This record gives sequence, C-alpha cells and structure tokens, in this order.
Amino acid sequence: MPWQVSPQGRCLKFLIASHFPLAHLLGLLDAHKIMPKIDLEIVKRVLEENNTDIQKLNAIIEDLKHQIQIEEEERANRTPPVKKQFVVLLSDSDGQLTEKDITGWILQIPEDDSPATTCERIIRATHNYNATPKGRRLPVKTIGEACEVVGPKFMKEEHVWVKTKTPILAAATPNTIPRDSSD
Repeated sequence: MPWQVSPQGRCLKFLIASHFPLAHLLGLLDAHKIMPKIDLEIVKRVLEENNTDIQKLNAIIEDLKHQIQIEEEERANRTPPVKKQFVVLLSDSDGQLTEKDITGWILQIPEDDSPATTCERIIRATHNYNATPKGRRLPVKTIGEACEVVGPKFMKEEHVWVKTKTPILAAATPNTIPRDSSD
C-alpha cells in the first residue's frame, strides 16, 4: 500500500484523509480513539454510495480485512493475565504470630481516621443493614458476614470500603532482611 498508518489508526486515517482533505485540521484523524467498531459491510456500502472507484473500494476492504485478521491474531497470542490474590502482611518482630493461620479482610477507611474504629464502623453499618426488610429476613451476625453481605451503600455511610468480601490469609514477617552470606 502507498500509505503508512499507525497501529492505532490503521486504515481509518487513510479513509478519512482520502475523503476529507481537511480532516487533519478538524482533528478527525484521531477520531478512531472515540469511534465505535463498524462492520465491514457498512463501510463497503457507504463507500459504494459515495461513488468510490471499485478497485479502490476492493483494495480498502481487503486492507481492512487484513488489519482485522492481524488484530485477531495478536489477541489470540496474548498471554492470559496472571490471577492474583490479596495477602495481608503483618509485622511480627516478637515472633508471636509465627506458625499461626490468620485470616482477615482488606478494608479502606479515611486516611485521617484511626484503624481502631474500623470494627465499630462495620458494626454500625451492619445495624443499619439489619434494620432494612432484607436485613430483618436474613440478619447479619458476624463481621465476616458483614463484609460479604452488607452492601457498599451501608458501608460507605460509615466511611468503610470493603475490598475483599471473602477472608484472605495473612502472613507474618519478622520485618528484617537477613544479610547476604556472600558478602
């Protein structure tokens, strides 16, 4: 092809530029960033309605098909994302938590507030939830249930945001880095 296109714009920039000579001044060449995907049959019909030369039309459609095929191959060759889990790392310089299984939840509270008030906040949110018809039918009785069941509406009112609804494992560390023996 006699034109060079960017990986993001591909043929769209050529189509816009060839039909609208002032497109670059109007900012239409970057329209691919906000334009929805369009079926090739629709593109073909629009080009035919605008009396585009058949050879040029076929070349454009073939190039678009080729670019779509390249994108599909790139998508197929991507490595799947790594699944992650949350872990709470606790500082245990005394060694009291070693060999103990500890579970917990990841929560967020406002930066200026004390973490000691977190349980009180969850309890207040749970009381508000239990006062609703749904809460009266199925009342929440534990902190774990509260993290799983009580909706963000009630938690947000108490300035608590639950990041993990199910409990996660916590690991203890002595909070020191051992010296490298090769020194």
